[in-house]
Amino acid sequence: MNSLVAIALGSALGGVLRYLAGLGVHAWFARTFPWGTLAVNVLGCLAIGLCWVWLAERGSVSPEWRALVIIGVLGGFTTFSSFSLETLLLVQEGAMGRAAAYVLTSVSLCLAATWAGMTLARHT
Repeated sequence: MNSLVAIALGSALGGVLRYLAGLGVHAWFARTFPWGTLAVNVLGCLAIGLCWVWLAERGSVSPEWRALVIIGVLGGFTTFSSFSLETLLLVQEGAMGRAAAYVLTSVSLCLAATWAGMTLARHT
């Protein structure tokens, strides 16, 4: 299986799972807080931690299967899981400064970019 096809298929599945998980969470909790997104991000982080060890560190699965699950399904489910994994891999390498810079830069720039996008869209 081609890696790009694997990622595309996994992303489609991950996006659908994200939507269904959000619906399920919002059926239980009021929409006064983004519980669905929080639940998806936490579940995605748990899943990427498990999958990284099982598929990348211990596994003997092909790179295409790792791409399907880790990049595709979990990337479609939540990119927060990728962000968290990359941060922890930097920490495990002992690159605390780079990990902190990545977290601070990512959160700051992403919030600023979202605000800029909203502002631009409102003024066009």
